Amino acid sequence: MSNAYRINLIQRVLDESESDIWNEAVQEWVIDDCEEDESLQSSCICGKEELRYLFTIRNIKNGNILFPIGSSCIRKFDRDDLNEEASIQEKLFKLFHAIEDGNFITLSSEFFSRKLLRYLYEEGVFQANEYNNYDPEKDYEFMLKMFNKRDKDSITPKQQRKINAIIMNSVRPYLVKQLLNKIV
Repeated sequence: MSNAYRINLIQRVLDESESDIWNEAVQEWVIDDCEEDESLQSSCICGKEELRYLFTIRNIKNGNILFPIGSSCIRKFDRDDLNEEASIQEKLFKLFHAIEDGNFITLSSEFFSRKLLRYLYEEGVFQANEYNNYDPEKDYEFMLKMFNKRDKDSITPKQQRKINAIIMNSVRPYLVKQLLNKIV
């Protein structure tokens, strides 16, 4: 990030924060939303152009909003929680596009992470049904176990069918509902 972008970011965040000290001001912000600009026509509040992921952040002390802000600027806040959330949001969009494009989805780090699987579980994405004895946690644990396998070639055809079924019947509907109207 060039020095001018960094200065612009710091100034905008401080202007919209209660604190005028950077390390304190960054603690006032949470991610409220994320959109995707496939045309890369958007610019960050810092001035950087060609953003794909457009985050909306909100100040929890005064309600101020900053939009759009890019993921590299979010990383400048140097907060693990914001970095994790930004990463999850980006992976959701990548997974959505891969599913919609008909790509073969594997439980690899290209599309998934342990934190993303946990996020999907906490969001109620895994559905209670007869195949998991009406316990969505079993689908989460199965997906996590399959993700954690070092040798993905050891995933049996039956296990792969179950992975595909969970992705198509639980994950895909969630992604469509959450992301379809967030692509600009």
